[in-house]
Amino acid sequence: MKSKDKKPNFTPTRDPYAAREAAKYENPIPSRELILDLLAHVGKPLSRDQISQEFQLESPDQLEALRRRLRAMERDGQLLFNRRQKYCRVNSKDLIAGRILGHADGFGFLKPDDGSDDLFLSPREMRSVLHNDRAVARIAGLDRKGRREGAIVEVLERNTKQIVGRFFTEKGVNYVVPDNKNLAQDVLIPGDETGKAKKGDIVVAEILEQPSKTNQPIGRVAEVLGKHLAPGMEIEMAIRSHGLPHVWPEEVEQEIQSFSDEVPEAAKEGRVDLRDVPLVTIDGEDARDFDDAVYCRKTGKGWKLFVAIADVSHYVAINSALDLEAKNRSTSVYFPEQVIPMLPEILSNGLCSLNPEVDRLCMVCEMTINAEGQMTRSRFFEAVMRSHARLTYTEVASMLVDGNKALIKKYKPLMPHLQELYALYKAMRLSREKRGAMDFDTQETRIIFGSERKIEKIVPVVRNDAHKLIEEFMITANMAAAKFLNRRKMPKLLRIHDGPGPEKLLALKTFLGEVGLSLGGGEKPTPLDYMHLVDSIKGRPDAHLIQTVLLRSMSQAVYSPDLKGHFGLALDAYAHFTSPIRRYPDLLVHRAIRHCLQDKKPESYHYGFPDMVTLGEQCSTNERRADDATRDVVSWLKCEYMMDKVGEEFPGIISAVTSFGFFVELADIYVEGLVHISNLAQDYFHFDAASHQLIGERTGIRYRLGDTVQVKVVRVDLDDKKIDFELVKVTALAKRPKKRRRKK
Repeated sequence: MKSKDKKPNFTPTRDPYAAREAAKYENPIPSRELILDLLAHVGKPLSRDQISQEFQLESPDQLEALRRRLRAMERDGQLLFNRRQKYCRVNSKDLIAGRILGHADGFGFLKPDDGSDDLFLSPREMRSVLHNDRAVARIAGLDRKGRREGAIVEVLERNTKQIVGRFFTEKGVNYVVPDNKNLAQDVLIPGDETGKAKKGDIVVAEILEQPSKTNQPIGRVAEVLGKHLAPGMEIEMAIRSHGLPHVWPEEVEQEIQSFSDEVPEAAKEGRVDLRDVPLVTIDGEDARDFDDAVYCRKTGKGWKLFVAIADVSHYVAINSALDLEAKNRSTSVYFPEQVIPMLPEILSNGLCSLNPEVDRLCMVCEMTINAEGQMTRSRFFEAVMRSHARLTYTEVASMLVDGNKALIKKYKPLMPHLQELYALYKAMRLSREKRGAMDFDTQETRIIFGSERKIEKIVPVVRNDAHKLIEEFMITANMAAAKFLNRRKMPKLLRIHDGPGPEKLLALKTFLGEVGLSLGGGEKPTPLDYMHLVDSIKGRPDAHLIQTVLLRSMSQAVYSPDLKGHFGLALDAYAHFTSPIRRYPDLLVHRAIRHCLQDKKPESYHYGFPDMVTLGEQCSTNERRADDATRDVVSWLKCEYMMDKVGEEFPGIISAVTSFGFFVELADIYVEGLVHISNLAQDYFHFDAASHQLIGERTGIRYRLGDTVQVKVVRVDLDDKKIDFELVKVTALAKRPKKRRRKK
């Protein structure tokens, strides 16, 4: 430590982020970066008092702000508060901070904040934590499979405050079995905390005592939701199982009272007036929030494309109650026929929705596109607009592709602009194919409900050229936003997508060899190599199988400030800019763009790089949470749909192969179930992961991804959301190359 007569090594004035801190606080405190630098310089843990002395912080406001910052850094895994009540840096070589990912079988993983490989956590280590908690772990060694194995050092944050599940009573012991299968521990309910719950009821249990190494979690029944077959119960369960925020806090309700149905005249001042430009929205028939509008005009050697996006950042101020709740939600969640919005309806369907023939504030990306469909220039500006029409994908495709005369007459004034949009799309489509952006033919489905919310049928969603047109324009605007912020060196959230890792690439190449194919690019294949392969398999009976394996070889896209590019789209930089009504990362991108448009420096921006790391992790986690919740609801509904079909036979295709059997997707019904390995022929089957098949040891019978089969529905389990099939016969095998005889 320094002597009393020596000036401190670190002062707020030397903080490289002093401007940002000054914008946040009346009495600035050291940034997170400077605090970490101090601890690295000193080389040993420091107490809060020692840290405040180093920075010469004296006022009560500064000391309280420092306390909160240190606590936040501890929660985010940047610092560890040790048993001697001192703070130390979390060194990635010794201690790793991250989020807990639970598994139904009791084990789990710690997903490190630094993006390194997950740490395996044994069931013993998982006793003291629950799925989605944050913790610091040390590397304890390698497990039998060669994975890094972790040991929990400290729980940083408890993120499971309540669970939803079925209430049971057995031999005087009350407990709740969580509906979320990532939570492997039942919650014990003391006798005086059962409320009005009866055996089998769906309940919400509030956690009173978190789990420890010796005790299960203890809770109380906070709410009885009802019987598990009640209409809409699947969504109620998913909302609570995954902790989806769905009630607006009182502060938000108060804040939105100041909004009216119309844009105030004062808000339109100083903006570019685009109200006479024939911008239109193109969405699905059932869409309610319209956050993007498009228009283009022909120029001498190309086009000018305008993508106007709802200016959500004008209404949602940083750190307002609205902002905090939007960040908490991170995304709108779309269930079948029900939505949990990220923003209240007065904004999502009102002021921020680009409804036809009303004034709306927008952020515009104006792009110059050449004759080859490549963007050569772009600029951003704030504007006020009026949508000239609310069009649907079906209508636009019907006019532009099918030549529907009635619709063409109805929208006659807009037809020249729509035709230019289509011509531009065709040029951009060629450019997309040249650079190798991936375009897999994946099958999406939609659930059609009858009376009492019972599934009537499940139908495929058909993507026409209007869908692809809007998708292409949005991708280009997102790319422009990323480039704009990169040029200005702004802290930002990017959408990154890594290429296949070495292990997945090896497995993919092994599989392709089995079917007589190869992937170009050597050890680092490009998106173009992938698409050349996709083009080469068109018309093959196993094309769907090969495409599925190609998709599974790639990683999941996430939000991060790292400049890693987007492999799937074959882009060096990509951000989400076009949906700020329903995605928080888009709102952050809008704020960064506005900061630049006001000629402000990156150093004075409210957010720094560490903030973006934290926000990226939060938004990625909440995106997965929304996907998991939606998947749970759809699985539950499909199980309910199949309950009266036990005993019936259906044709299907093997959609996945595992060591315990294979999954079959039923043709024309789009429901998936398991044929367990114990229900196969009298043989011992070996699982070949590389070739995605089960091989009979004695008979040589093979069941492989893409085989067409006939199955019988034998069991439907609503609680576990599982359907069991029994194999009736294999009707067709996926095409396999003939084996060549080795020359001796």
